[in-house]
Amino acid sequence: MMQSGWTKGQITLVLYPFGAGAMAVNVFFASLIWSWAGLPVLTTWWSILIGAVIGLPVTYVFSGHIRRLMDHADKSDVD
Repeated sequence: MMQSGWTKGQITLVLYPFGAGAMAVNVFFASLIWSWAGLPVLTTWWSILIGAVIGLPVTYVFSGHIRRLMDHADKSDVD
């Protein structure tokens, strides 16, 4: 079966800003929890930078999930 529609890379590019933002928020909140153990709270800029770095692989994995859902939906339409 040929894949139709968007590729996994295209989905990743579109969803990356959302994935990076979500990771930045998660990193910042994790640093707040770490502060209970005596570690410093990350600044906004460090949280954004780390979120941008780890956001790419996370978004790539998530886009694979979205692509599989799209393929499943296309297969269901044919049946």
